[in-house]
Amino acid sequence: MGKKPQLDPDEVALIEWCIEVEGFLVAAGASPSEAQDHIDENAEWFTDMFYNGLTPEEAANEALN
Repeated sequence: MGKKPQLDPDEVALIEWCIEVEGFLVAAGASPSEAQDHIDENAEWFTDMFYNGLTPEEAANEALN
């Protein structure tokens, strides 16, 4: 079997951050599928919020407004 490509630590942190954002979106009433779709469709915007230092809760609140 081939070696799995290693993810960049920033990519891992972004993925983990998005998972937390998803949790806040679901807690606010979105289905898991809706939350995932919203993050996927707005990936650049969420990535910008991640690199601008927003917490997952702050990003979810921005997405809900």
